[in-house]
Order: sequence, then structure tokens, then C-alpha cells
Amino acid sequence: MAKRHRQHEKQNTVRTLHNDYVRTTEEELKFTNRQKILFRRRLVAFGVFAIIVLFFLVSTIFSQDQRITKKEQEKADVLAELEQVKEQQRMLNLQITKLEDDDYIAKLARKEYFLSDEGEIIFTIPDKEDE
Repeated sequence: MAKRHRQHEKQNTVRTLHNDYVRTTEEELKFTNRQKILFRRRLVAFGVFAIIVLFFLVSTIFSQDQRITKKEQEKADVLAELEQVKEQQRMLNLQITKLEDDDYIAKLARKEYFLSDEGEIIFTIPDKEDE
């Protein structure tokens, strides 16, 4: 092991030259490394910005989807209520048409107020609930 250590020490005895070529090469290498570091920082900053924008967009879409679902439910409820009102209006129009007929009014008065025509006898039958 001592021999290997001595051989390793011999290999490290190489001296570097300090001339213009070596200095410019080292400066170019430092500049390239600095550019790589700046590029990575810009890439990370852009990635963080993109994630923030993406999160904002996704949350906006999600909230709008919830709002649309709520509005669709409200629309379905209002349409059901509209159908009920239309049915009620149809029934009231039918009743108005019937009330314009004198025979129907006479029949209704006899039924509700126990009125009778000439020669009619009214019999009241008690309901089962009254017993």
C-alpha cells in the first residue's frame, strides 16, 4: 500500500501552466458553469410560476364547474315549478270556462249550497267519517 501511495504522489506532481490559453480556457469554463447555473435558476423560477398559474386556472375551472352545477339544479327546480304553475293555470282556465256556463253554475250551486230545482227533493247522506 505504501508503494501505491508513493506512485499516487508522483502522479500529482504535474504542474499546470499559467499561460494565456489556460487562463482563457478556465475563464470560459467558469462562464459556461455560471450560465448553466443561471439557466437552471431561470428554469426553476419559470416552473414555479407555471405551477402557480396552473393552480389558479384549475381552481377557477373547478369553482366555475361547481357554480354551473348549482345553476343547473336551480334551473331544473324552476322548470319544475313552472310546469306546476302552467298546470294550475290550465286548471283555472278550464274552471273559468265552466263557470261561464249557466248549467254548470246551477249544478254547482245545488251541490254546494243544497239548492234545488222545482220539484226536486234533496237527500243528504252522512259521510262515513261523521259516524
